[in-house]
Amino acid sequence: MRADTLGRRARAEWGALYLAVRRASAERRRWAAVPMTVGAVCLTGLVQVVQNQSWGYQVVQNLGAVKAEDPLWLALLRTPLSLFVPALDLPVWGALAQILLVFGLAELCLGWWRTLVVAYVATLAGTLYARVGIALGPDNPIGLPASDARVVDTGPSAAVVGLAVFLGWRYGAYATAGAVIAAMVVEVALKENLAGKEHLAAIAAVLVLCAVGAVRQRRSRARAESTSGAPPIQS
Repeated sequence: MRADTLGRRARAEWGALYLAVRRASAERRRWAAVPMTVGAVCLTGLVQVVQNQSWGYQVVQNLGAVKAEDPLWLALLRTPLSLFVPALDLPVWGALAQILLVFGLAELCLGWWRTLVVAYVATLAGTLYARVGIALGPDNPIGLPASDARVVDTGPSAAVVGLAVFLGWRYGAYATAGAVIAAMVVEVALKENLAGKEHLAAIAAVLVLCAVGAVRQRRSRARAESTSGAPPIQS
């Protein structure tokens, strides 16, 4: 494939996202452009240090560790912080890189509060799915074994996946969003576990947000067109 063809396809896929990031970066300087992302990276690093201390592990568990066997009110209370609690069995640099890249892009394009809303919706969808999946049982195609109720469910991965899909939809990078979704489906097919199915639940929740956003955009355009085409009011 020729280089100019690749260039055109890249511009078609990521051009709008690139322009949004460039515009936001030009308005603010360096890390001041993404204060929430920088704070999230620092918080995740701090939590990692604390939970690896003999005195800090239980503190982090009490404040941010979510399990499906916990009372719902307690899980909901812990869910916001759970997003920034790195999984102990995975390298922390992976969580930090995910937050820095995807949260940073989202904050530049969407603003900090929209980024947090989408991230929280995706994370909450995974948390609530775990309870539904366990109730359905392992014989159901979307069910989970009862043992998953004791799995500690933390980390930014569901939020990262959700934000990536949302950015792809909002800025026309549909192939990228589709690739993320396909990768999560393959993950579940190859290794059917709680994390993989929670990622799919997060994607489903974000796709609902995208559908709602699309409906609102169509209605706004329809109102604008009807207003612009209305005859002048006679006094």
